[in-house]
Amino acid sequence: MPHPAHAKRNAFSVFAACAGFFLFSFTAWGAPQRVVSINLCTDQMAMLVAGEGQLLSVSRLAADPAISAMAEQAEGYRLNDGLAEQVFLMKPDLVLAGSYTTRETVDLLKRLGIAVAEFQPEASLDDARHNLERIGVLLDRKQAAADVIAAMDEGLAGLAGTLHGERTAAFYYANGYTSGKKTLAGDMIERLGLVNIASEAGVDSLGRLPLERLVMAAPDVIVGGDADYEAPALAQAGFRHPAFVAATERSDYVNLPSRYTICGGPFNVAGIALLAEQLGGGGADE
Repeated sequence: MPHPAHAKRNAFSVFAACAGFFLFSFTAWGAPQRVVSINLCTDQMAMLVAGEGQLLSVSRLAADPAISAMAEQAEGYRLNDGLAEQVFLMKPDLVLAGSYTTRETVDLLKRLGIAVAEFQPEASLDDARHNLERIGVLLDRKQAAADVIAAMDEGLAGLAGTLHGERTAAFYYANGYTSGKKTLAGDMIERLGLVNIASEAGVDSLGRLPLERLVMAAPDVIVGGDADYEAPALAQAGFRHPAFVAATERSDYVNLPSRYTICGGPFNVAGIALLAEQLGGGGADE
């Protein structure tokens, strides 16, 4: 005879599986009406595209202004921690997730029969366009997605006159990390005509750029990440190194907050505009 606790657990699993099958079937029949996002990038895309009342919840990261370009909008939604039990109790008919995050939650939700759409992280504005188109299809909001993309294209067209020739540039983040050409940030500076020196250091995606290499390369532009930190940290020690300080004095040093580059969307265009303004002498502050 099964232990009562085991029986209770098995009963819940059967119930959850049945409920998940029903929700999956509902999604297949029409536009989802109870969408939950558990990834920062799908959070922002969903907030941009979803219809009134269609999006129930976004991840708590979406409300963090340090990394989210839509933190204020996120406050209008129920915030989740990406936990399977938490998501399941919201009775979603579609869950939006990243392909590399909250794997345990995604796997469990799938086993329960809940529809989960996973999105690859964007490595370019073209990737952002593709993901927006896909979320438009999933939410049955193709026109809304098309409008967002059209606004991005219009913004990029308006920046066409801000190209900076063949000037070299380098990203330099905490712990000496940099973004190569095969990253969203890399694509953004390329749109301004800047030549990313990361490839010379063997970095095409995200990787380390030793301070010595940065100094020797002497890029025309150095792009920093978030300028303000709540407390001193060893990760930012390199920014106070005399060699780095001297390098920023010889180059144009500009600041591009990470909320513009972590995820794909219209905020990428805003980030490019911010860089263009700073490089043009506008002195935009963030």
